[in-house]
Amino acid sequence: MHSNTRVLAALALAPLLDRRQGRSLAVTLPEMQARSLPRDRALLTEMVQGCARQGPYLQALLRPLLRHEPSEARVYALLLLGLYQLVFMRIPEHAALQETVEAARQLGLERSTGLINAVLRRFLREQEALLSRAAAWQHAHPEWLAERLRRDWPEQAEAIMAAANTTPQICLRVNRRHCQRDDYLQLLQAMDIAATAVDTAPQALLLQQAMEITRLPHWQEGWVSVQDARAQQVIEALDLQEGLRVLDACAAPGGKTAHMLENHSLDLLALDQDASRLQRVQDNLDRLGLHAQLLHSDARAYAAAWQGRPFDRILLDAPCSGTGVLRRHPDIKFLRRPDDIAATAQLQKELLEALWPLLAPGGRLLYVTCSILPEENHEQIAAFLQQHPEASCVSEQQWLPDAHDGFYAAALSKSAA
Repeated sequence: MHSNTRVLAALALAPLLDRRQGRSLAVTLPEMQARSLPRDRALLTEMVQGCARQGPYLQALLRPLLRHEPSEARVYALLLLGLYQLVFMRIPEHAALQETVEAARQLGLERSTGLINAVLRRFLREQEALLSRAAAWQHAHPEWLAERLRRDWPEQAEAIMAAANTTPQICLRVNRRHCQRDDYLQLLQAMDIAATAVDTAPQALLLQQAMEITRLPHWQEGWVSVQDARAQQVIEALDLQEGLRVLDACAAPGGKTAHMLENHSLDLLALDQDASRLQRVQDNLDRLGLHAQLLHSDARAYAAAWQGRPFDRILLDAPCSGTGVLRRHPDIKFLRRPDDIAATAQLQKELLEALWPLLAPGGRLLYVTCSILPEENHEQIAAFLQQHPEASCVSEQQWLPDAHDGFYAAALSKSAA
């Protein structure tokens, strides 16, 4: 356990900021949360996620205060954390300054304490001018992404970026095999946990405050899972029925896999190319008391070797830019590059082409991304339909991020002829 939250926050952020490493917060933050005192965990998470979320704006504030970016990523992380506390958190200025400098000392960065102290004090002195100078960066998105959103969604771009900079609420999916949503809502109310039902998703509840999810009633017995309401909505387009043979082609971490099995008895095969993430699918299914066949494989390789019975339904939750879930994964702002989008779109195309022959005539393939970029979504499907006269689009939906995440879903049917 470590008592200095700023030390742990800097250690979580530094590998993300280090251009050579570019490690995701999904890897670095849980490690630091485990080292944190339980009472400090929420503060640590807010500092790290918030700093990443506002990263491009904080960098714009910092640039005039430095001759050059520090080569030591932990120093750079502490400078951004210091600014984040001063601009966005209700922490007294002297405490934010003192604690950030002390964190540098504890990290063995004694030689940088003077720089950190001087930069943060100068920010406080020149705050008004610096905030005014960085105002164009308040959207807190990398410039290439801000430009693309303004091109693709000219009327909605500013609202999209504003939504991406909010702290997401926890959304739950109630497991119908154990409990109905209204009954679970009453359980929460009895424990003074405030939540509301989501109109658009029949199993969804939105928690009004962040909390340790393992403290939820019957969490361990699998009565409830964490899943955004939009992610719950997309499954409806698969038109599932009892006993169908289903392929979940990119299954990890298993939210949609479990959702399908909670509502229907299916012969379901779940694939993922990442063995550790596939283990998470198994862990989720075990907790929820559900069963599927799991296979560690790239969907393209599985399709190339496939000789079995065709599937009635295929879910392709395709790898994507994640531009619809930036508030939940703010490190994407640092990790994605403009040329990643074309490479991802090519991978999506390969997956679609590989999996389509595995679908039975009269069957349905659901293509899903958590992206809001047309080249990964509508344009991808339009190009596929041009190449495949036997395919027709039975439903297509693009949700932009608002109170819920941004998602795209297109259900393709294969003619029975």
